[in-house]
This record gives sequence, structure tokens and C-alpha cells, in this order.
Amino acid sequence: MDNILFSRRRAERFAQLLDEANGGRRHHVRSRVDAQLAPLVAVSQRISEDPPAVEVDADFRTGLRAMLLATVEREGLGTAPAAAGPATTRAATGARAPLLPAVTARRARARGAILIGVAAGAIAVSGISAASENAVPGDALYGMKRSTERAQLALASSDISRGQLFLDFARTRLGEADELRGDRIGFNAVLDDMDSDTRQGVRLLTTAAVQRADPASLDTVNAFVTGQRRTVGDLLDGASRADRDRTRRSLALLDTIRERSDALRAAIGCRLPAPTGSDSLGPTPTACPGDR
Repeated sequence: MDNILFSRRRAERFAQLLDEANGGRRHHVRSRVDAQLAPLVAVSQRISEDPPAVEVDADFRTGLRAMLLATVEREGLGTAPAAAGPATTRAATGARAPLLPAVTARRARARGAILIGVAAGAIAVSGISAASENAVPGDALYGMKRSTERAQLALASSDISRGQLFLDFARTRLGEADELRGDRIGFNAVLDDMDSDTRQGVRLLTTAAVQRADPASLDTVNAFVTGQRRTVGDLLDGASRADRDRTRRSLALLDTIRERSDALRAAIGCRLPAPTGSDSLGPTPTACPGDR
């Protein structure tokens, strides 16, 4: 696998294969490097399905930092170039001094700074992200938790992947709501975020189902609704009246989503044209001719 990803063409093909593996549009092309890239795609799929726990060893972080600093010193990254002597200055020669060395030095320093920042940032963020996994609103690390989610969305390879991520985040918000029982303001705010994540995820998945005339994404929506509704219903046990009222609004949303999913599945099954209207849950289908 040497240098497989260190070629723009191969990197672009790898991105296409990842997109297809996650349900994205098929590109209908073949490449001679597909066989080499296939194991990497399989690894990516396994990691997405069962992400490994992130535990950054303190000694490893310290050792990496020392290695990076030694590399900086050895390569001279970040140091200013030596001043030009009198013989090369415009004042002494009357000619323009060559710009290429100075530009090259600046680019080298920039590349060095970027590499060091990415490496050090990755170590720091991975550790903090792991520590923030169980954070709830009000905790010091909750902002990092939400930032990590935004980064996951930015890296998603297709709308289907982003839709699935939003539904995962809705499940996460539900867990936070369970921790915030009795805190009316916090409880309501988390359920608002949960419903927002739910709508965004459902909209992406229902839109993908209609565009592809393929109900596979609707299976994901239905599985989410079934599990989420059961767990949201558990919030009613021992809740105050205000919390119960707010919880029922989330349950009503899930019921509406299931109705929309079933209607879209029927429309796809009877080969209706793609709906032209849409709302917060995605396309709004019309009924099949026999159901009118």
C-alpha cells in the first residue's frame, strides 16, 4: 500500500469508493488501483460501524511533542532566513534580488507549521474528544463534544452518511436529556436539539430515498424511529407535568416521521414522480392512484 494515497488521482478515486460504499452516487468507472484501495475502504467501513475507543497515552503525547520539536530544530523550520549580504542587495548591485529562495523558505516554514499544528492538534483533540464523550450541557467539555460532531459532519462522504450521523446525534441528545431530568430548562433545550438533529437527519435520508427511487434509506429512518420512540417514552416515567408535555412533543414528531416514511415508501413502490414539495422532513409525497 506504499504511496497509495500520496497521489491526487488515487486520493480522488479513494474518495469516490468511500462515497459509493456509504450509499453515494455510483461513478460507473473502474481504476487499476481499485483492488489496492478496496482493503482501505473495508477498514473505513468497519471503523464507521464500530469506532474504536480513543485513549491517548500521556507518555506518547510527551514523546511525540519532543520528536516534533527535535524535527523543528534539525530542519530549521520556523527560523528566519539569513540576511542577504551587501553584494546581493539592490542598493549594492542596482538589480532586483532573487525572490525564489525567500519564497521557498516561507513555504517551507508554512508547511512545517501546518504539519506540526495538525499532528499536535490531532493528539490533543482526540484525547479531549474521548474525555468529552459523556459531557452534558453545562459541563466544561460539552462545547468540545459538539465541535467534534460538527467535524464528523464536515468529513462525511455523502448526504446519506450525514443523515445517519444526525440520527446518531439525536440518540446522543436523548441520553443527555435522561441525565438532565429535573432541570426543566436544560431538559427542554436538549430535546429541542434532539428534535432538530432528528429533522435534519430524516430530511437528508428521505430526500436520498426519493432521488434514488430506493427505499433503503427509509429502512434506516424506520429503525431509528422504532428504537428512539421506545427510549423517549421512558422519559415519561416519574417526569413532572411540564417534562411530560415536552416529551410528548418529541414522541409526536417521531410518529409524524414514521407516517412520512411509509407514505414515501408507497410512492416509490407505485413509481410516482418525485415530489416537488418539501418541508422540514423532506419530500412531501402524494398518494398512489389507488389510495385516493
